[in-house]
Amino acid sequence: MTLLALGINHRTASIEVREQVAFSPTQLESALAELRALPEVHEAAVLSTCNRTELYCATGSGGEGEILEWLGRFHGLEVEDLTRCAYHYRENEAARHLMRVAVGLDSMVLGEPQILGQLKDAYQSARQARSLGGELECLFQNTFAVAKQVRTETGIGRNPVSVAYAAVNLASRIFGDFTRSRALLIGAGETIELVARHLHEAGVRQLTVANRTRERAEVVSGPLGGQAITLDAIPDALVEADIVISSTAAPLPILGKGMVERALKKRRHRPVFMVDIAVPRDIEPEVGELADVFLYTVDDLQEVIEENRRHRQVAADQAESLIEHGVGNWQHERRIRSGGELIRDVRAHGQTLRELSEQQALARLARGEDPEAVIRRLAHQLTNRLLHRPTVAMRDAASQEQHDLLQAATTLLLDESTDHSR
Repeated sequence: MTLLALGINHRTASIEVREQVAFSPTQLESALAELRALPEVHEAAVLSTCNRTELYCATGSGGEGEILEWLGRFHGLEVEDLTRCAYHYRENEAARHLMRVAVGLDSMVLGEPQILGQLKDAYQSARQARSLGGELECLFQNTFAVAKQVRTETGIGRNPVSVAYAAVNLASRIFGDFTRSRALLIGAGETIELVARHLHEAGVRQLTVANRTRERAEVVSGPLGGQAITLDAIPDALVEADIVISSTAAPLPILGKGMVERALKKRRHRPVFMVDIAVPRDIEPEVGELADVFLYTVDDLQEVIEENRRHRQVAADQAESLIEHGVGNWQHERRIRSGGELIRDVRAHGQTLRELSEQQALARLARGEDPEAVIRRLAHQLTNRLLHRPTVAMRDAASQEQHDLLQAATTLLLDESTDHSR
């Protein structure tokens, strides 16, 4: 089997493409089942965030093309379009890539902490779908160990910076005094929780969280003294909001141009700062055409993110070193596991031969044959059966001067106390 990582991210694909390739939470179970059912795919996991969609698979020789074709079918896209923006890594490079993703080295915001939680969710989804096996299980466990070590031993996680933080940082450049600003947050996931916390710490005291369920919105808004509403109350809340930040998993936009236009009229065209962190987008792109709206997407946060990247580069260099060590550990465990599988196969083969010889010997005893003769025949027969394959292989190796194979046979088949001079 070959370890394969295949995907697109914010560096290789625009937001328009990323939102088409994203998997919603409701699609994951069926996607994993379909992916795992492909002839060349033996194990599979799917990581889908606002900035990346990646498939991690243990595959056969033709796995990559098969997976790309499936990804295109699943999302209704041409394979050629995907190929232009997709990247792939195999074996050690795939393991290294996953570890870099886990610690935030491949993120838009260098070292951002959210991706590790998203990766753990992807791992759990794959486990629940029974699409993991020994190959990916070993990879994920080593990856989580490396991520923990990086967070503990480097400064990459200090002064947390994320897309959520970058959004609030950008808002601070427009609103000098947050204490007078009212914020409307749409969604109640981890990103919005971070946004709410950053806004509260920055001085925003009038905070409204809108979500499909009021209960979940209250979990986010309650500790910060905010208000919780359902999505159908957004039009009224929009009238009061100076800052709107949205991050949901909705398949279609939540805020349309018409809704925002009506709210602006009631606000007497006081400007509104909006950030759409979601992929697919929550806010129709046409909203950005309105004169009193400053609309940004995740791709527009690059300037803030690059500033953060410079501060974290030293820690990133340390993380790269830890990742190399982690890849080495993964390779070591993989070799041991591979050896274990070979040992099980060899013992199973020996067990089959033993049972066959035993059944034949018992049949001879049942026919009344001499027990001593049966035992001698059993020992001779079992020895020949066990040594037939190795003997043929050693003859072939000798004729082709494969000395390394002959040396391996000596190590594996002859006891150290054997006197080779006889």
